[in-house]
Amino acid sequence: MPITVGHDSAGTRRTLSAGTQSVAYYSIPAAQEAGLGDFTRLPAALKVVLENMLRFEDGKTVTTDDIRAFAEWGANGGKNPREIAYRPARVLMQDFTGVPAVVDLAAMRDGIKALGGDAQQINPLNQVDLVIDHSVMIDEFGNPRAFQVNVDREYERNIERYTFLKWGQKAFQNFRVVPPGTGICHQVNLEYLAQTVWTDKDQNGEEVAYPDTLVGTDSHTTMINGLAVLGWGVGGIEAEAAMLGQPISMLIPEVVGFKLTGAMREGTTATDLVLKVVQMLREKGVVGKFVEFYGDGLDNVPLADRATIGNMAPEYGATCGFFPIDAETLKYLELTGRDKDRIALVEAYARENGMWRDAGYEPVYTDTLELDMGDVVPAISGPKRPQDHIALDEAAKAFGEYVKGQREGKDTSARSEIRWEGEGGQPEPVDIPGDEGHHERGFVMTDDGHYQLHDGSIVIASITSCTNTSNPYVMIGAGLVARKARELGLNRKPWVKTSLAPGSQVVSAYLEAAGLQDDLDAIGFNLVGYGCTTCIGNSGPLAPEISKCINEADLIGVSVLSGNRNFEGRISPDVRANYLASPPLVVAYALVGDMNVDIAKDPLGQDKNGNDVYLKDLWPSQSEIAALVEKTVTREAFQAKYADVFKGDEKWQAVETTDSETYDWPPSSTYVQNPPYFQGMSPEPGTISDVRQARVLAILGDMVTTDHISPAGSFKDTSPAGKYLIERQVPVREFNSYGSRRGNHEVMMRGTFANIRIRNEMLDGVEGGFTLGPDGQQVSIYEAAMAYQEQGTPTVVFAGEQYGAGSSRDWAAKGTALLGVKAVIAESFERIHRSNLVGMGVIPFEFTGGDSRASLGLKGDETVTIEGLASVKPLSEVPAQITYGDGTEKTITLRCRIDTAIEVEYIEHGGVLQYVLRDLAKAA
Repeated sequence: MPITVGHDSAGTRRTLSAGTQSVAYYSIPAAQEAGLGDFTRLPAALKVVLENMLRFEDGKTVTTDDIRAFAEWGANGGKNPREIAYRPARVLMQDFTGVPAVVDLAAMRDGIKALGGDAQQINPLNQVDLVIDHSVMIDEFGNPRAFQVNVDREYERNIERYTFLKWGQKAFQNFRVVPPGTGICHQVNLEYLAQTVWTDKDQNGEEVAYPDTLVGTDSHTTMINGLAVLGWGVGGIEAEAAMLGQPISMLIPEVVGFKLTGAMREGTTATDLVLKVVQMLREKGVVGKFVEFYGDGLDNVPLADRATIGNMAPEYGATCGFFPIDAETLKYLELTGRDKDRIALVEAYARENGMWRDAGYEPVYTDTLELDMGDVVPAISGPKRPQDHIALDEAAKAFGEYVKGQREGKDTSARSEIRWEGEGGQPEPVDIPGDEGHHERGFVMTDDGHYQLHDGSIVIASITSCTNTSNPYVMIGAGLVARKARELGLNRKPWVKTSLAPGSQVVSAYLEAAGLQDDLDAIGFNLVGYGCTTCIGNSGPLAPEISKCINEADLIGVSVLSGNRNFEGRISPDVRANYLASPPLVVAYALVGDMNVDIAKDPLGQDKNGNDVYLKDLWPSQSEIAALVEKTVTREAFQAKYADVFKGDEKWQAVETTDSETYDWPPSSTYVQNPPYFQGMSPEPGTISDVRQARVLAILGDMVTTDHISPAGSFKDTSPAGKYLIERQVPVREFNSYGSRRGNHEVMMRGTFANIRIRNEMLDGVEGGFTLGPDGQQVSIYEAAMAYQEQGTPTVVFAGEQYGAGSSRDWAAKGTALLGVKAVIAESFERIHRSNLVGMGVIPFEFTGGDSRASLGLKGDETVTIEGLASVKPLSEVPAQITYGDGTEKTITLRCRIDTAIEVEYIEHGGVLQYVLRDLAKAA
């Protein structure tokens, strides 16, 4: 389907020749010549957005004043928060967030027919790629059959979802599915899908070149900014609107420049660099801003390292972390098998349009900060936030302090521990006296050959996630650590669940070519699948005896993973402390099995001769790693692995589906159900209703993430979601995960606010998704919400700072809306979740004037009334009356975080998809 460009009143369209091709493009220098302003020193990231304005300028949605605003941005020192309409070139999805998006599109086809429209009006207008990467779980590990067993179980669990996705691939235009077992969406995007400069035909049939841009239904879409492709995560709701031709309403962002100088020193990795960057930018405060990396130090940062830094933009809070096009960009495009003409076009286009980074590149930024990469030290982050940076030589001490804080005020004089007798052994409780109130630390090998688990036992060590497995330098480094450990006779500790889940098949190709996969296998890091696995909570069950040990003794179990997220309750229900580390350090921690050991200086174990082995004995040099990367990571490997990327294996090809323009919803399916959003919808919207006499559903603290709000990971049969499945004869073994059931709103709304670590301040010392129901008794949040809905009583949620941080889980907003929550009142919101709430018709509000949930003394027995919403304007302030349980009243002022005019319309329609559906139905 051709792109529809604007009428170009400024005359900025030009022709560019590169390689064997000649294409049209929209010229920023031409806009400057036309008198629209001086754009010379704009950051490259912002020039990408400016080009978007030039290409779609039509005098209505985008005007020449919008274009001039970018020149004013530079003149104002990097600030001009004008609202603009931005259109990305394409959309990227993974299956957890993608399935509900396709479910919504299928439901919209039903909905538009009910309104008298044509089902074929519901089609993506832009290219949409969905990569199935979130479904594989680590059931089997540490042996050669692990990969095949996990793949087989993946298909057994997910055949309903895969059948539905194959239907969608046939039914919808511009929609492609990358089958299971291929890789992680961000890595597939980096290595294959992205082009840096995109081309397409316009409505006149002429080929047009423009910057490759995208939004994705996963927060780590930002990884692609390492390849100079502007992209960030949005909620599934916002992505669906973009697919259907709706521009993304946004403010011209501030751009923070991060200057890199120097070079990484021996013994450090890209992971160490990114963890330091995360810490610095979180301290700086870049939420809602672009970050652009510049400085001569970029000459020493390979593209794989840039992608690692870009990947973790959500962890430092930025919209994106962008790297301009330079010689390294071209080198990577060549390495990964991109077309030669495309590479020539990327260089020519970037130079012509002022997006090329040369020596001395230093544009105007809103603010800057600087890092000499020579100051970076080996590090990890944890135990529960990515920004909790810890130098490696301080890690054991920091963990000890964490344990002390967790145990403070608790009786540890006699703890019930479990001894575990290796493979197949049965645990049995034994009383272990404490030492002056402190819990004994570490693993102890007893005389009878038993192992004793303690606080700090590392029970999961996983090389996982697109963040690091996309980087051959750290993956080859991990393989070399494994090789040296194997040569010396070291092995993983038997209580550590080890796994290797690369982000693409290319990783396996170069590990095998280097002979390193055999070494990884020898110490338990066998291939378990190509997918996100541990990073998203698909770590699979621990051995029953280990799980029993941890839970009966209330131990602080530990995971170490090469991922990007380590929030509470995310990785495994049995693990309380989670640490992010480079792949080589994941291997090292698996060898020692204990977070209390200072691996920077203490022995990791003994060799075959009984000599102590230290980390420095295993650590490869940078030259050793670089030589193997140069030898084994080849253009031919990328071309071979991506030759039939959409074809899939025999299992995918055997999935059968029907040809129909609307989906025949299977009534018995517990994976895919027709959602209620469009059922019985009127042709016209209403007005925004005031919130009157609402009850409080939950009072939540600071940094409540979408992992806390949205259903994620596994769940028990005693939970509301578990009971729902049991009632439908689904055995516990087949529960799968919340993420895999995102296409069923009945499961998902029951799991909203049900995270095992969430703390509702209405209840003292209670963890999990509980609250007080209408009768004042403690019940699950789902049960309370349904009781309030039955009464016709609206509800609100109160929260602290950075509400909705973390992954861009659309179900954090969808579930909130389906539970009947009309407003969320917080001290501050993270960008994507605020947008998602608006997209689902839930109004976000922020406290003003120093008010907070704490200063107001909220207990949860209050009622809340918010008035003046029928005529609300973007970012306006409105009064809210709080009536306390004792009858006293207080009126406060809230800032309505409906940020733009189009968002007002979304709320009036009940959500963005309802807005789009009514608009399309009118056009029929």
